[in-house]
Amino acid sequence: MSWTIGIIGGSGLYAVDGIEDGRWQTVETPWGAPSDAIFTGRVGHVGVAFLPRHGRGHRIAPSELNARANIDALKRLGVTDVLAVSSVGSLAEDRPPGSFTVVDQFIDRTRGRPSSFFGTGLVAHVSMADPVCPRLSALAVEAARAAGADVNDGGTYLAMEGPQFSSRAESRLYRQWGCDVIGMTAMPEAKLAREAELPYALVGMVTDYDSWREDEAGVDVAQVIAQLGANAAKARAMVMHLLRSLPAERAASPIDTCLDAALITAPGARDPALVEKLDAVAGRALTPSP
Repeated sequence: MSWTIGIIGGSGLYAVDGIEDGRWQTVETPWGAPSDAIFTGRVGHVGVAFLPRHGRGHRIAPSELNARANIDALKRLGVTDVLAVSSVGSLAEDRPPGSFTVVDQFIDRTRGRPSSFFGTGLVAHVSMADPVCPRLSALAVEAARAAGADVNDGGTYLAMEGPQFSSRAESRLYRQWGCDVIGMTAMPEAKLAREAELPYALVGMVTDYDSWREDEAGVDVAQVIAQLGANAAKARAMVMHLLRSLPAERAASPIDTCLDAALITAPGARDPALVEKLDAVAGRALTPSP
C-alpha cells in the first residue's frame, strides 16, 4: 500500500512548498463544505493532500470549523494518514515559545461541536485511549528535529472552546491537571480521524505561555502573530522532511480497521440514510464481505 498524507495546516501554516503536480481540488461531502479546497499532489512517491484548517486568509473561527467535512474530504481523496499542525500555548516552563510538542494525549473541554460521524441509527464507540498514531508521531518527531526545531516527544493537549484565550484561573487549573499545551482545534478533529480509520498525529507549535505566568501579561494576538512566522518556516521544513523520509511501502496500521471493533448497531437496525452518508468514512467496515 502506498502513502497519501493529509496535512491539516493550522495558524501559521497556510501552504506547503515543494509539492509536485499540485492543484486545488474542491471536495463535496455529505457533512457540508470543508474549510477550503484541498491542494493535492505528491512529493516523490508520497501522495499529499493539504487542507488549510481555517481556510486561506484565516477566515474560520475555531468553534465554526466543520471538522466532519474536513476529515470526510481527506478520506474521500484517498488519504491514509493525517498530520495535523497547530499553533498552541504552553502550560509548562520547559516548552517555550518556538518549541514544538508532538502530542500524545488530549483533554477535551470543547462544547457544542459535532464530535462524531455516528449517532442514532448507527452507533459506534471507537477507543481513544491512545488517540494518536505512534508510528506517524515518531516520524514527526524525527522530522521536526531534522528541521532544527526544539521538540518535546509527547505531551497532553487541552482543547478549549475559544475563541477567547484562557483566564489566569483556567490556565493555572489546566497546569494542575497535568496539561502541557493548550489549543482550540484538535478536538473533535482527532476523534473524527479515529472514526474515519485515519492514523493521526499532531504537532503543536508553541507561540506563547498562555496566561499562567503571574509576572507577565496575558497572551494576545500580537504576541501570537509575532511567533507564527518563525514557527511556520520550521513547520514547512518538518513536513518536507517527513514526506521524504517515508518508505516506499506503507505497512498496515491497526487504526486502519478500528471500526471492526467499534460498530454496535445490528446490521438490520441501521439507518440507511446514515449508512449512505458514511460511504467514505466507514464504507470499508459497512460493506459486506463477498
